[in-house]
Amino acid sequence: MVKITLGSFEDSFSAASLKAYFAELHATLIFVFAGVGSAIAYNEITKDAALDPTGLVAVAVAHAFALFVGVSVAANSSGGHLNPAVTLGLAIGGNITLLTGFLYWIAQLLGSILASLLLNLVTAKSIPTHGLASGVNAFQGVVFEIIITFGLVYTVYATAADPKKGSLGTIAPIAIGFIVGANILAAGPFSGGSMNPARSFGPAVVSGNFADNWIYWVGPLIGGGLAGFIYGDVFIGSYAPVPASETYP
Repeated sequence: MVKITLGSFEDSFSAASLKAYFAELHATLIFVFAGVGSAIAYNEITKDAALDPTGLVAVAVAHAFALFVGVSVAANSSGGHLNPAVTLGLAIGGNITLLTGFLYWIAQLLGSILASLLLNLVTAKSIPTHGLASGVNAFQGVVFEIIITFGLVYTVYATAADPKKGSLGTIAPIAIGFIVGANILAAGPFSGGSMNPARSFGPAVVSGNFADNWIYWVGPLIGGGLAGFIYGDVFIGSYAPVPASETYP
């Protein structure tokens, strides 16, 4: 059963919650700066040549490492979501209230925009955005993003949000980074491998290119929501929602 709770103003604007929002903003900035920056750097050293297998691996590894660090540095303050789809999946499972989750979204989007602005400033290069590969239609792109985001949020639940995780929780940031890197290798040449509306939104804002951006909202949010519903209902059937002031690690 879905365990969504609305939450209260007092909980969502407590000192701990305000620190959590800043942690999400800062950690998302770290992740997007390194992830998008790796794509810009690859274009620079290859003189804007088309992304080849080596470049795909480099970008996937950069995202995996950056997400591992981002989740780790924010975990104690906010739970280390860095992603609206992760936040939605955790809200469906009762790990965070809707009001607090919405404010997480704002922090994550701001972090991504700031990272993209900083990259534009320090590199004087255009900011690359997610887009569909030639021959991939919108439906296929959405399905790709649903599948890979489901895998990401399912991993978050299994390694970090499950009350029975035990010592497995210590490797949660590594597992989360690994699944993102692996999914980029699998989906990058087709849908772009976003899994994260914030990761796609910031570059779109700074570049002014919103072509197909809706795909990177619809797909990840559906995938994250499904993972939250399935893992929370099937594998954590007796789970009781935590107070809004607590986080999942």
